[in-house]
Amino acid sequence: MATKKDYWTSKRTDGKWAVKHSGAQRASSLFDTQEQAWKEARRLARTSGTEAYLKDRNGKIRARNSYGNDPFPPKG
Repeated sequence: MATKKDYWTSKRTDGKWAVKHSGAQRASSLFDTQEQAWKEARRLARTSGTEAYLKDRNGKIRARNSYGNDPFPPKG
């Protein structure tokens, strides 16, 4: 069974923005700006049919985009 690999965007201590997939030790990509990193995380999540998460500078989830297996019509 394949595991779901969501993509996370977060700021590193060196000031760079990292894109990592769930469970990874190292970043998939590094960027100078949050905008560039978030764009790449969404692209990777869209390609793999998973989710992209954006953490703010304090580590809280600021945004989340889902790219797969969403129910239509949505419940609720």
